[in-house]
Amino acid sequence: MDIKAKSLKLHKELKGKLEIKSRVSVKSKEDLSLAYTPGVAEACLEIKKDPSQAYELTRKWNTVAVITDGTAVLGLGDIGPEAGMPVMEGKCILFKEFADVDAIPICIDSKDPEEIITTVKLISKSFGGINLEDISAPRCFEIEERLKQECDIPVFHDDQHGTAIIVTAGIINALKLTKKAKEDCTAVICGAGAAGTAIARMLTAFGIGDVTVCDKNGILNRNDASLNAAQSSLAKITNNRLLQGSLSDALKGADIFVGVSAPGIVSSEMIASMKENSIVFAMANPVPEIMPDIAKNAGAAVVGTGRSDFPNQVNNVLAFPGIFKGALSVRASDINEDMKLAAANAIASLVSDNELSSDYILPHAFDERVGVTVAKAVADAAIKSGVARKID
Repeated sequence: MDIKAKSLKLHKELKGKLEIKSRVSVKSKEDLSLAYTPGVAEACLEIKKDPSQAYELTRKWNTVAVITDGTAVLGLGDIGPEAGMPVMEGKCILFKEFADVDAIPICIDSKDPEEIITTVKLISKSFGGINLEDISAPRCFEIEERLKQECDIPVFHDDQHGTAIIVTAGIINALKLTKKAKEDCTAVICGAGAAGTAIARMLTAFGIGDVTVCDKNGILNRNDASLNAAQSSLAKITNNRLLQGSLSDALKGADIFVGVSAPGIVSSEMIASMKENSIVFAMANPVPEIMPDIAKNAGAAVVGTGRSDFPNQVNNVLAFPGIFKGALSVRASDINEDMKLAAANAIASLVSDNELSSDYILPHAFDERVGVTVAKAVADAAIKSGVARKID
């Protein structure tokens, strides 16, 4: 039985991967009076006087909503909110297992950004944070931006920023290994969707000398009047050399390739045209843009993918559990750029100089140090950047 059949069997047996467990026992009249009425009224009145007491008197302090509309689910595309539920349950499990954060799946039956924004905003008081998941681009950009403005809790679209953080962490160590200075490097990103856009913005903020983005039509250029609003915004901060042409043209002389696009679109000749000791992150799943062995034979010094059966897996579980744990621990109002970069540096730091190799630039998903290390770095960055509301 293959993994797909085994997984379907497991889901049928479990009938859901989550359940609600009580943190109190209700075995007597006094138990009932303390947990519910009449005693519970005192907690309600304290929160009415001071809404921040919700963090002290309810589970809000450790609870995240995992929210989707089912339009971009795990490479399956627009499968709808109900079909996206097994993935959202799985995401909630990862929050719990990797950072002991409680998470609730919420699948919204709408593709209208305004309806989604309104829905999330209206339920946000129940949660300490919002994790947006599997919402298609470019709608996901507007939804996240608006919710960050209108909610007083951190809002984080993991498909964008989680991926960008892990890629940045990998590049930090790959640059160390290849002895390249970030400001001297050129990076090419293939894919201008949610992940590609966030990676481009983060690598630019990190200090990569020049970042160029390609989509299926070729290199994004700020002088191209045919670009949509999201593409135009991205083009304004990338491709400083004003390159034109195809992905093949962009890769000539580049130091770094990051693929979040389609299988098999990068040839060995394209990798060979890059600078010596190139860094390749080919993350299309399940088939990458170029297979690792082909990329290495063509001259790549370091290769990462999205797959667990190859070295250097770019796995978001290295980021989002610890990021939310850290943000929740200081009641952060936002997950900002300083916190994201702190997370990337924390992840990279877990691979020591002695351990660093072409096949080991990122810690493994089950490394128990990751969640704790990321959470502390994120909490410290939240305090330093002024978005923390609780400082012990």
